[in-house]
Amino acid sequence: MQQHYDLIIVGAGLAGNCLALALKNSGLRMAIVEAAGRQQLRDSPAGDRALALAAGTVRLLDALGAWQGVAGKATAIKNIHISDRGHFGKTRLSALEQGVDALGYVIAARDIEEHLAQLVEQTAVTCLYETRVAGLMSGNDAVNVSLKQHNQSLNLTAQLLVGADGGQSTVRKLLDIPQQITEYGQTALVTTVQAGLPHLNTAYERFTAQGPLALLPVAGRQMSVVWTREHEQAEALMASGEAEFMAELQACFGYRLGELKLAAPRRAFPLSLIRAESMVSGRAVIIGNAVHQLHPVAGQGFNLGIRDVAELAERVLGQQQRQGDIGGADLLSAYAKQRIADHNRTIGFTNNVVRIFSNDWLPVAALRNTGLAFLDHLPFAKKLLARHAMGLAKPLPKLENN
Repeated sequence: MQQHYDLIIVGAGLAGNCLALALKNSGLRMAIVEAAGRQQLRDSPAGDRALALAAGTVRLLDALGAWQGVAGKATAIKNIHISDRGHFGKTRLSALEQGVDALGYVIAARDIEEHLAQLVEQTAVTCLYETRVAGLMSGNDAVNVSLKQHNQSLNLTAQLLVGADGGQSTVRKLLDIPQQITEYGQTALVTTVQAGLPHLNTAYERFTAQGPLALLPVAGRQMSVVWTREHEQAEALMASGEAEFMAELQACFGYRLGELKLAAPRRAFPLSLIRAESMVSGRAVIIGNAVHQLHPVAGQGFNLGIRDVAELAERVLGQQQRQGDIGGADLLSAYAKQRIADHNRTIGFTNNVVRIFSNDWLPVAALRNTGLAFLDHLPFAKKLLARHAMGLAKPLPKLENN
């Protein structure tokens, strides 16, 4: 195995594999390092989670040649229904009004993760599974990476190291990049239900005093549920029997989809907003969940991460075409400056939604419901909201090499 690469990507998840595919025709020598084994990744319970892909994300996946193979496993979101429990306000968005086929899609994480991994294995990228990063040292001309593969030690160098290794990023920790953590005091309850009535490709976002409830359309009449409650309430619901849990969920959502029946195990995830204080250190950059972990309201987490990938790929390709240094400080600082604006905008939007719609103080409730009602009758405002939901509020990177 060669010891020097142009680019080493740590993490064979969604962000890491998408970056490899974005650069697959560049001629760059690339390696992906992944601590888990292929089978371990396939069997991970995290693969059961439903991902809401914005329309902009689907465009980027299509540009990578990664959408066609999984499009048949995805469910289109043609309508979004936003409401506030116990109040009159509501807003409805539709793909038809926006002149698009879908506002987004819902897909099982395992389906798209496995497809991306298979595509990467068909490229010239070196894939090092069951290999963990033990140490990093960034020099003037290269970054030195110490690896452990089973009982063997490996030492590699690269012009650029990309940490795409998720929320518990080893790369971020080795680079000593601090995090800012904002606790929401909420837990997300995640499961799947069978609806009594057809969902008609409608996603529901229902706000309650305890937190938002999202139901996303999946196969048949099933809906993927992300139900946010305060910690103590979530613990009680997880400890309750199926009948009690479903009675509470039904009371929270109502009967617009008929009777709901539990169709999958319940899982609980404490929620917080986590941001790395820097994206760049020397010849290393972190992307995706290694940089930001968002509240699931509005489903912006993966969509923000794929924009990290696209922007970095576009800049690396441009630098390579100019025969420049792909790990140079000029490229990485320009990348970080561009991404921070998108991060601030998306995280600010998500954070404000959580704060405003988890507050049942009467003046706040009246104001937000008036806003929802007006929004439902203002085409221009609805178009802006729809563009944001579709991840198209700003121009997307082009990924021209694919």
